[in-house]
Amino acid sequence: MNIQRKTWTTAAASVLACSTLLAGFSAVAFADTQSSAATVTSSRSFRSADQPRKNLLAESTSTSVDTNSNWGGIESLNVPQTKSQAEKDAEVKAQAEANAKKAQQEAAASQQRSLSVSRSASRSALPSKDAPASASGQAVLDYATTFLGIPYKSGGNTPDEGFDCSGFTRYVYAHFGINLPRIANAQRVGQQVSNPSTGDLMVAKDGSHVAIYISGGSMIHAPQPGQSVKIQAIYNPGGWDFYRVL
Repeated sequence: MNIQRKTWTTAAASVLACSTLLAGFSAVAFADTQSSAATVTSSRSFRSADQPRKNLLAESTSTSVDTNSNWGGIESLNVPQTKSQAEKDAEVKAQAEANAKKAQQEAAASQQRSLSVSRSASRSALPSKDAPASASGQAVLDYATTFLGIPYKSGGNTPDEGFDCSGFTRYVYAHFGINLPRIANAQRVGQQVSNPSTGDLMVAKDGSHVAIYISGGSMIHAPQPGQSVKIQAIYNPGGWDFYRVL
């Protein structure tokens, strides 16, 4: 009987020891599991998609790249610039103003040239010091004398039809390349002189007659109806103006 109790006691002690050992292993395993779980962490590395970007436009229009990186630098592009309508209108207006100013300057310059020519013509028409006698004055007289005897005809312009006073002088000077006006008073051309020489034009102060001067106080002319081209002494000596045209 004692032996049986001893046996049960030993068996119970063994079971208790095994249970204690198993409990220790479970505690260690549980602790190890808890320790391992504590060392593993996880975090979100990307921005939430529901957060809007405030600088979206800036990011779309500019790019920054380190020039020392392997990606190279930013490429430079020459983008043509267009002009606004206001800029185009301003250019058109400026060009129009420049053209108007240029035209105004050219008109002023042209007017100045015209005034200069007019002044020169006025000066040449004024009485002046005697000009040198024309070397061809005698030639004018010699040619004029070839028409002595041609009858006077009012409005006549040629030897065949006859001459009036201005038609005669005009025909003679045309032979030397000088185109005189048709009317006597309009033949005040060339340089007015106070001491005439052979071949100079002489126009009556009242504009009624014209002739060719001959040194010594004579003249050759187509006098009046019923007469012919002739040489005669100057009548009314103070009633003439003299002009050198050669």
